[in-house]
Amino acid sequence: MRYYPTIGLEIHIELKTKSKMFCSCKNDPDEKTPNVNVCPICLGHPGTLPTINEEAIKKTIKIGLALNCQISTHTIFERKNYFYPDLPKGYQISQYSTPLCKNGFLEIEGKKIRIRRIHVEEDTGRLTHTKDYSLIDFNRAGIPLVELVTEPDIESPKEAKLFAEELHLMLRYLQVSSVNMEKGQMRIEANVSLGRLKGELGTKVEIKNLNSFKAVEKAIEYEIKRQSEILNAGKKIQQETRGWDPIKEITFPQRQKEYEHSYRYFPEPDLPPLKIMSRTIDILKSEIPELPQKKRERFKREYSLDENSIEIFIKNKDLGEYFEKVVSEFDPHLPKEKLTRLIHLTVNYLKTELLGFLSGNHFSEENILITPENFAEFISLIENGRISSKLAKIILEEMFKTGKDPSNIMEEKELVQITNKDEILTFIKDVIKENEKAIEDFKGGKESSIQFLIGQVMRKTKGKANPQMVRDLLREQLKNYLK
Repeated sequence: MRYYPTIGLEIHIELKTKSKMFCSCKNDPDEKTPNVNVCPICLGHPGTLPTINEEAIKKTIKIGLALNCQISTHTIFERKNYFYPDLPKGYQISQYSTPLCKNGFLEIEGKKIRIRRIHVEEDTGRLTHTKDYSLIDFNRAGIPLVELVTEPDIESPKEAKLFAEELHLMLRYLQVSSVNMEKGQMRIEANVSLGRLKGELGTKVEIKNLNSFKAVEKAIEYEIKRQSEILNAGKKIQQETRGWDPIKEITFPQRQKEYEHSYRYFPEPDLPPLKIMSRTIDILKSEIPELPQKKRERFKREYSLDENSIEIFIKNKDLGEYFEKVVSEFDPHLPKEKLTRLIHLTVNYLKTELLGFLSGNHFSEENILITPENFAEFISLIENGRISSKLAKIILEEMFKTGKDPSNIMEEKELVQITNKDEILTFIKDVIKENEKAIEDFKGGKESSIQFLIGQVMRKTKGKANPQMVRDLLREQLKNYLK
């Protein structure tokens, strides 16, 4: 029997701030030496008093605004009570009754996935397990952590993956977190249930600590299959928390799922209520940059780019910004057709040649010697027919290595394109004499022999001849052999 999945996500994001959420200890999740960024407050010593990190609150509000949320003008912190070795106080300072942000959405492929709440809390320590004992590093304890909870609007593993990817991209644009999933800076939990009807909620199973987009998709796929088999066997699903084994690609039981009342939430007595001023919200709203979806729409509208190119520029933000700087160097008063050709040439050379030189490394303008001005000049030389595609590769590679102006490289390496008709004709006549078989093939109607002959001319001229002139002049000469 077919069952319909209903999926909700809970996502934890470590914020990028100088200090921890409720103390002045350094926020450095990459610190290798254990237990150095700690103090009596984040270690939960009796009698210590927390203070609220203002920057963490502002960053959380920015996330909420970017996700179309309502911002709570009055909010409080609460104690979430549970015992676990990595939780020094025996409770976590979090938010429950009045989350900082609520009732938002993120659009994925035209569908709005609703966001129930976004709140700020403190992270836990890090446990390292060995065969005989466990070690605790409290450097991470107290780091500002955002928890985002979606409504159960997600209907497939792919949709869950797309949501996580788009959220990750948005957080990078906002610069509120490094969101390195391998380092646990963005951790995803999926709640999965199956129903006989679409939208019908079954027994919820939570899959914890998914640290890659692939893991999100694969874990949910497996869980749907596992639950379907149980239901088809006439058995009941147990509400529980499960882990994910990325090697075996299976989920496994960890513990029975807690209910919200199990945490015994109550207001944090050591922290005052927070009042968020409307002026603060307006200022933070003005600081939000152009986000991925708006940028996609603008790139399509302004540059008429295909979806694949747009996604490359959106996901590699630095490359997209470099592209726009190059385009801004072109004369905006050029005829529309010429400007369009320049833009498309720019896209092609950035996507293929320049990224190819980087050999898989991330593009950053700081690490590229080619200035946008020089890249624009290089593209104009191609469009104006001054260099062939073969010469272009040689010149661009030299620009990549040295940062030199393309015109200087052409002069130094004598790479000026041959456009003299008589000079090109001399090379063509030599090639015709040397390739009798290709001429016979042409006479026999084999059109591909022309391409071979063009290649021979380009080889003789070391790629310097104007390809279009070679093609036109060669066809003119070959007419004599058809008479």
